[in-house]
Amino acid sequence: MAKAHILGYPRIGPQRELKFALEAFWRNEADEAFLQKTGDELRILNWSKQSSAALDFVTCGDFAFYDQMLNHAALFGCLPTRFGFQAPKLDLRDYFALARGTASQPAMEMTKWFDTNYHYLVPELDRHTRFDGGIQWWLDEVAQAIKFTANQVKPVLIGPVSFLWLCKSTQANFDRLDLLPALIDAYARLLGKLKALGIQWVQVDEPVLALELPSVWLDAFDTAYERLAKGTPKLLLATYFDSAADYANRIIRLPVQGIHLDLVRAPAQLNAWLKALPEKWVLSAGVIDGRNIWRNDLERTLALLTPIHKQLGERLWIAPSCSLLHVPVSLECETALDEDIRPWLAFADEKIEELRILCAAINGKDMGKEIDAASAAIAARRNSRRVHNDTVQRRIAGLKPESARRGAPFAVRIEKQRKALKLPLLPTTTIGSFPQTTEIRAARATYKRAEMGAAEYLKKMRVEIQRAVAIQESLGFDVLVHGEAERNDMVEYFGERLYGYLFTANGWVQSYGSRCVKPPVIYGDVFRPEPMTVDTTRYAQSLTEKPMKGMLTGPVTMLQWSFVRDDQARAITAMQLALAIRDEVTDLERAGIRIIQIDEPAFREGLPLKRHDWQDYLDWATCAFRISSVAQDETQIHTHMCYSEFNDILPAIAAMDADVITIETSRSHMELLDGFGQFHYPNEIGPGVYDIHSPRVP
Repeated sequence: MAKAHILGYPRIGPQRELKFALEAFWRNEADEAFLQKTGDELRILNWSKQSSAALDFVTCGDFAFYDQMLNHAALFGCLPTRFGFQAPKLDLRDYFALARGTASQPAMEMTKWFDTNYHYLVPELDRHTRFDGGIQWWLDEVAQAIKFTANQVKPVLIGPVSFLWLCKSTQANFDRLDLLPALIDAYARLLGKLKALGIQWVQVDEPVLALELPSVWLDAFDTAYERLAKGTPKLLLATYFDSAADYANRIIRLPVQGIHLDLVRAPAQLNAWLKALPEKWVLSAGVIDGRNIWRNDLERTLALLTPIHKQLGERLWIAPSCSLLHVPVSLECETALDEDIRPWLAFADEKIEELRILCAAINGKDMGKEIDAASAAIAARRNSRRVHNDTVQRRIAGLKPESARRGAPFAVRIEKQRKALKLPLLPTTTIGSFPQTTEIRAARATYKRAEMGAAEYLKKMRVEIQRAVAIQESLGFDVLVHGEAERNDMVEYFGERLYGYLFTANGWVQSYGSRCVKPPVIYGDVFRPEPMTVDTTRYAQSLTEKPMKGMLTGPVTMLQWSFVRDDQARAITAMQLALAIRDEVTDLERAGIRIIQIDEPAFREGLPLKRHDWQDYLDWATCAFRISSVAQDETQIHTHMCYSEFNDILPAIAAMDADVITIETSRSHMELLDGFGQFHYPNEIGPGVYDIHSPRVP
């Protein structure tokens, strides 16, 4: 019999219960007992869903009050020494101090989890780091899962090589691979404790196998798993986000008992693995998309799995491609979703149900009714007139190389801009958004409930804009922003004003800590029916003699931070978005706005994991930005990027040809700015010196 399991489940709760509990605790409105109780309830709810769906394993160890990498640093006792915390005595206040900073110490660095919009906290290692004593919480949660369910419990760990790779070195001339033996000893001790608890299988995530690894890091797998093979439970090595086939001949020599493959992002790797798979190994086939929300074509997936099941029998496990952390919890929370499009979608709970259907069908149970329903939904989406727009497609077909070029080179443009804007030598500005106050949120909620008219809502937002402008004037800023009081989210706000987008009420996904985002769904061809920001920006400019920035979200970020249609190339969708943003730029110029910021914080995030795939992505992503930013020479185009490693793609960033780029440099200790300097970045640059996620003043 084939088996079914998941790699992880969303931790935030159906109604963002974890978010609200965390923030209440941080505000001292709730105690630690309340927060722990919320965590217990969410874990039990998550396990019960897996148990009710008759999955063969209940996955645990995937919960975190803030972040899984921070969890592992606490679990192994390798905390940044600058905080002075003792890992075995770490309480939740200390745990959150690591993530959010203190009056004396900046927070741990935060960066993107591979090519997702999830942010993890980067553990800091040096030659004095030890892995000899950490928290007990994680093991307590495993014991809790064993007590709760009659199913087999499968804990999940980030693998030792991936953990070490994702950490950072804080000393010069120090190789963190030198710490591998001590780290492996810590993993071995932990796995031994799991075996003593009766655990039979442990999922060990090694997502770095989707990267192009240096040979010394590949050798680290041999060293690590040779040690971990002794006296531990069976190990399922989990890879995801890209193919691991290049390393198949090395991986099959490791003393593990199975491999998980992402067959959504990298389906072509399957044949290589079927040929290489050792005789007794399990193959976990990740055939349900763990990163997008489209319903699975069950008939097609069954056709893929059936011959594999004939070959492997009970050694076939069926799973999502990766953890379901990256999708919303449940469609049941959506009470007002478009009824035409709803059947096309599957969130985490629906994906678990798809998993149940697939496994039952593979094992001989008649699931024809469920499979027919999925096929009907797939066909309805494919044939829907709402998906395809002839005007948009003709406009895309008409794009030419000159469609992505400004009128003059930067050296000419910047002189015209300096003459027109008359800014000082070192201008000051903010990135754009002011805090969303209680009053702003209350007004938005009242307006959404139709308890406030549009005119009154507009009046309240303009009061907030006046306040934001007055604050900046009093502080002496040179380039002002309107504060974005009227905006709910930098992607959602624009998506609500574009055709081809769908919005959920509760489709929340964790970005980091208590920060949740509600990615919109791009289901069809995208176009802008009317101006989106012009009236508000024109009003803000009327309040000041200083330049007011028009604030837009760029096409790549609109793409990356949405759930994107999977029936056409992402590059085409990006060009559709670029044209919509370009239309807005033109209208802002007509309204007299001379500085326009087109934010692209997700530009680096979209980079493929394999370097040989980079150039194709960079070509179309750069082209999309340039199309969106075509403006008059006198109009200064800004862009903003944050929380990513940019040094390896600086030529592409320069090719975007923004007049000014602003970057985050606070958490990264100015390292990014050093990289731009060494590269001799040709245009203007603004380093961001305040960490907006910490109350600490630098």
